[in-house]
Amino acid sequence: MYAIIETGGKQLKVEEGQTLFIEKLPVEPGETVTFDQVLFVGGDEVKVGQPTVEGATVTAKVAEHGKGEKIVVFKFKKRKNYRRKQGHRQPYTKVTVEKINA
Repeated sequence: MYAIIETGGKQLKVEEGQTLFIEKLPVEPGETVTFDQVLFVGGDEVKVGQPTVEGATVTAKVAEHGKGEKIVVFKFKKRKNYRRKQGHRQPYTKVTVEKINA
């Protein structure tokens, strides 16, 4: 069984036992989080939401918080002596999907 959920402005296909890196959530490590924005539930019985599936939730356990790899943003204009270097590390939350309630 799998589901498509929406979190952090993104849509993700999840299965039970899967580990995900999602946008940072204000939840402490070790706690559980429930995603109620379930758009689709697949498996033996298919349920499609309009836009979400009524009563369907996905429960996950927060493993840790962290920062992703550094991304370098470098702006350059030739012959104009214009150079700007900026770095960014996106914060994330690592979660493990425990149960899909459909």
